[in-house]
Parts: sequence; C-alpha cells; structure tokens
Amino acid sequence: MITNHLLALTIAVIIDLFVGDPPHWPHPVKWMGSLIYKLDQSLNKGSMKKIKGIFMLVTVLLVAGSIASLLIGIFYWIHPLAGIFMEAILISTTIAQKSLKEAALTIYEPLKKRNIKEARQKLSYIVGRDTDRLDEPEMVRATVETVAENTSDGITAPLFWAFIGGAPLAIMYRAINTCDSMVGYRNEKYKEFGFASARLDDVVNWIPSRLTSFCILISSRPAHMPSAEAWKIVFRDAKKHPSPNSGWGEAAVAAILGVQLGGVNYYKGIVSNRATMGDSLVLLEKAHILKTNTIVTRTVPIFLILLWIGGMLIELARTWI
Repeated sequence: MITNHLLALTIAVIIDLFVGDPPHWPHPVKWMGSLIYKLDQSLNKGSMKKIKGIFMLVTVLLVAGSIASLLIGIFYWIHPLAGIFMEAILISTTIAQKSLKEAALTIYEPLKKRNIKEARQKLSYIVGRDTDRLDEPEMVRATVETVAENTSDGITAPLFWAFIGGAPLAIMYRAINTCDSMVGYRNEKYKEFGFASARLDDVVNWIPSRLTSFCILISSRPAHMPSAEAWKIVFRDAKKHPSPNSGWGEAAVAAILGVQLGGVNYYKGIVSNRATMGDSLVLLEKAHILKTNTIVTRTVPIFLILLWIGGMLIELARTWI
C-alpha cells in the first residue's frame, strides 16, 4: 500500500507542476472553506466556544476524510491503477508548488519594472502584513518569507501525510490547515473557537517542517558560507519564530541565501517585532525571489526521494518480520 501512495504522490507532484490550481476549476479547499465558514457563522457565539471549535474541526475532518476515502475506495475497486490515479488527482489538489512560485513571480515582475505600486498591491494578496509603505527590500523579504514558510505547508507537509495515509490523509491535512487559516487566530473572536484548529495544525506540521528544512539544506549550497555554518544558523534561529514550525523553513532559506529575514512588520497599523532569521551577509534584492523559487524547485524532489527511501525501508522491514 505504501508503494501505491508513493506512486500517487509522485504523479501528484507532476500534475501540480504542470497544471497547478486553475482559478475556475472546482477545488476541495473551496468546498472546505465554505463548510468552515458556515460552521463558524452558526457555532462561534455564546459560551463553550472551545468545545464548539473542536466540534467544527472534527466535522470538517470527518466530511473531508470520508468523501476522499469513498472516492479512493471506488476507484481502487474498479482497478488498482484507477485508484492510484484518483489518489494522485486528490493529492495534487493539496499541494501548491506551481501556484506558490507563480505568486512570488507576481511580485518579482513589477519590481523588475520598478513598478513599486503594483508590487505592493500584488504582495498584499499573499501576505497579511501592511504593504502600502514597503520599499523593495522589505517586499522581497515578505515574499521570501512567504515562499519559505509555505514550502512546508503548501507542498511537503501534504506529501508527507499522503505518504502516511494516502489521499484521504492528505485531504484531511489540508482541511486542518484550512481551518487554521480561517479561524486559528489569537484575537477576541477566535482565540477560543479556533484554539483546537491552531494547535492541531502545529502538531501535524511539526515533523514535515523539520524534514523540509533538512531537505532545503541538502538540496542547495549556501551562497555565502560553509554548509556547516548554515546548519548552525537553522538550529540557532528556527526556534525564535513565534510559530513552532514556520521558523524552520525561513531559517533554512535565510542561511542558503545569506540574508536576514524577520524584523518589523505592521498589521493594520500595529507594529509586530519578529525575531530575525539568518545573518545579513548580503542585502535583500529582487533576485532573491528567483533564488528562493529555485530552492523550492530543488527541495521538492529531494523530499520525494526521502519519502521513497523511507517507503522502501518499511517494505524491506515487512519482508523480514
């Protein structure tokens, strides 16, 4: 079964690489978002908000996992190859390598043309921070941080869970991630209702984020330091991030590029001081957006190879037991 999962997730990466997420195509995340929104509107009120938040999360997971399992079961019943192909299609909807890199390019292109106003507007579509006063280095920093963080959330983490449990678990991972992105805030409205979603998202990303950091470091040579120094920077800085997982990707990319990420951000005019990641050996410039995309391109196949090695070792162990 693990071999089927490995074949499916590998095909999924190829599908996503060439097809991506066409905006007008039906997509499971859109359906999940609609369900989460309706449950949020009906449940996030009154008392016992934590319990209601858990109920919302469990409901979304059961619906998403059940539909995916039913589809997979039907197609495997028809033929194993049909099952693998359906798994690949479903897994491809949970990853976003193509769209992540394209989003970065929408900021790079206007920066290349010195159209700061357009770059700020495009950046506002993919980050939560205020962008209306950012200069070029700060826009580059925001873009690099977003790509670095989402390399795990948007690509390798769903692949990891697809390796563990096929398309149903990849879909359930994406459901958790979507719940967290919609209700996992610490503000007055969601600090209780979104508590379970935020904590479960931390749990399911713990292993993938660290594996992703490892793959970044072994797939790309640091531009301005020895590899051993890059590893030291990751272990030094990753834990500084307020998220238990996001710092691993950001610190690894910062070390490879020889730049410093983190610093002062503004959210609706309110200042937020983020810990810095990496050493500022060179100043951030628009070319670092392209270099970050290259890091992603190199990281994903290394991550796939790691999963295949793990799968083969598991199958080998089974033959000995």
